Amino acid sequence: MDISVIADTFDAWTDAALGWIGDNGEWLFDPLRAALEGTYNGMLWLLQLAPVYVVAVILALFGWRLVNALSGILIGLALVFCSFMGLWDETMSTLALVVTATILALAIGIPIGILAGFVQWFDRFLEPILDLIQTLPPYIYLLPAIALLGFGPATALVATFIVAMPPAVRLTALGIRMTPHAFIELGQASGLTPWQMFTKIRLPFAIPSVMAGINQSLMMAFGMVVIAGIVGSGGLGQTIYSAVRTLDIATSINAAIAIVILTMMLDRLTQSAARRAKVGAR
Repeated sequence: MDISVIADTFDAWTDAALGWIGDNGEWLFDPLRAALEGTYNGMLWLLQLAPVYVVAVILALFGWRLVNALSGILIGLALVFCSFMGLWDETMSTLALVVTATILALAIGIPIGILAGFVQWFDRFLEPILDLIQTLPPYIYLLPAIALLGFGPATALVATFIVAMPPAVRLTALGIRMTPHAFIELGQASGLTPWQMFTKIRLPFAIPSVMAGINQSLMMAFGMVVIAGIVGSGGLGQTIYSAVRTLDIATSINAAIAIVILTMMLDRLTQSAARRAKVGAR
C-alpha cells in the first residue's frame, strides 16, 4: 500500500472537515470571536486607562510589597523605559493579551486540575493529552484557529490559551494530591464534610502548587507572544514580526527588550506570591 495515498487522503479529509466546520459553524465561532475580542479590548482599555507613570507606580508598589524595595524601583524604571522606546501601547497590548489568555486558562485549567487531583482515572486520561499539547510546536494551534476565527486577537488568544493551560492543570492536580494523609485523617476524625475538607485542608496545602502553575502559565503565554504576531495579534509580537520582515533590526531589539521586561516583571511578582503562599500554608 502506498503510504503517500493515506497521507493525501487524511489531508483532504482534514481540509474538508475544517471547511465544513467553518461554513456551518458561524453561529458558534462568530459570537466566540466577538466575546474573545471584547474581553481583550476591555482588558486593553483598562490597562491604557491610566497614564504611563501611574501604571509604573502601581506595579512598582506591587514589586515593593511582594519582593523588595529595589525590585519595585527597577520595575517602575523598566516600564518607564518601555515608554521612552515608544512602545508603551504595544507593551500594554501584549500585557492585555497575556493576562487575558492566562485568566481564561486558569479559569478552566484550575477546576480541571482539581478534578484530576481527586479522580485518578481522569488524571491518567488527561496525561497523554497534556503531553501532546506541550509537545507540539506552538504555532500548530494557530492554523485551525485562523481557519475558524480568522486573523486577529481572538485567534492569538485561543492559541495562547491552549499553550498556557497545561501547567495550571498539572500543578493544581499535583497540589491536591500533595495533601498529607495525616491531615486528611484528622479532618475525617473531626467530622468535616467533603466541602470543609477541601476548603480547610486540601486547598491550603495546594495553594503553593497552584501559584506555581499560575507562574508557569504566564511564562508559557509569553512564549507564544511573538508567534501570535503572525496572525495580527497586535502588541510586541506583531512589532517584532513586522520588523523582521522589513529587516528593521533596531525596532525588533527594542520590542524584544520590552518583552523581556514584562516577562521578568511578572515572573518575579508571581514567584514571590507563590513563596508567600507556601509560607502561609505552613
